[in-house]
Amino acid sequence: MAIDNPAHPTRGSAAPLTAHAIQPLLIDPADHPRGKAHLSAASGLVRMRQRLYVVADDELHLAMFDDPGSAPTTAAADSTGPAVGTLLRLLEGDLPKDAGKRKKAKPDFESLAALPPLPGCPAGALLALGSGSRPNRETGVLIALNAQGVPNGRMAQVDLAALYAPLHKRFADLNIEGALVVSGELLLLQRGNKGHAVNACIRYDWNLMAPWLAGLQPKAPAAKSVQLLELGLVEGVPLGFSDGAALHGGAWAFSAVAESTDDSYLDGACVGSAIGTVGADGELQRLHLLHGAPKVEGLAVLADGDGWLCTLVTDPDDPAVAAQMLQVRLPGVNG
Repeated sequence: MAIDNPAHPTRGSAAPLTAHAIQPLLIDPADHPRGKAHLSAASGLVRMRQRLYVVADDELHLAMFDDPGSAPTTAAADSTGPAVGTLLRLLEGDLPKDAGKRKKAKPDFESLAALPPLPGCPAGALLALGSGSRPNRETGVLIALNAQGVPNGRMAQVDLAALYAPLHKRFADLNIEGALVVSGELLLLQRGNKGHAVNACIRYDWNLMAPWLAGLQPKAPAAKSVQLLELGLVEGVPLGFSDGAALHGGAWAFSAVAESTDDSYLDGACVGSAIGTVGADGELQRLHLLHGAPKVEGLAVLADGDGWLCTLVTDPDDPAVAAQMLQVRLPGVNG
């Protein structure tokens, strides 16, 4: 497997990496509205101290897991078995049990961002974002945190329609798959596909975004800039953003997948996956394919020497199969 036409042939394509399985994303079936014992469509990941928070695009809940550790491992789990996560409801109601009806009704939470302090959330917050790919997928949920980085019980829904309206005019197939705060800006990552092969980083001034999210400013902020990024092709399928995470000094990391589908609604075979970094100047620094092409949809990073320890979560596109937590070390730019 190789990347065709990378954006920067001399800088963008680097040696493939192997992501090792850590554990399946198991939950207590008594806590799940459909009695499931696992998450099957993990889509956004945030590390907050000793916890990992996951949103799944076919659920109405936030899942919380203890961080299994910061050391790379090649073992899926030790003899005590994988940890079981807990669920926190984000939206009222229940999704249909029928897979087709559930797909139409779901809010499609594809992104989860860690936010700095903002009005009403002095210790920061998490923000779950719908993808915007359909009118019913334009809801966000703001989850306030306490000083320990744990949800404090206060949540607020955010109508994203006004924020997304200008983006619908810019992108024929809007699909926001990543969100992160970097150097005073909120970045939204637009994911391309075979039908609309446009990836983009959309930047907002955090000082304008924070009061709007808090309900203190009625008008949604306009984007500061929209930068298009080409990640290349795998077997003729474009790589598209699936999540992002802040690094140091304005740089950020991303995960990407090459999913053989022509739009943001239909699933397709994942023929390639990758992780990489973008510098503070907006230039692609490094892009590594992942062996085995796991469909990675969530990314969290932890500094590890001159590189980064990346925790990933997957979407197997099968409700009967548990999403997996993976781990891989991303070398530094000079590594």
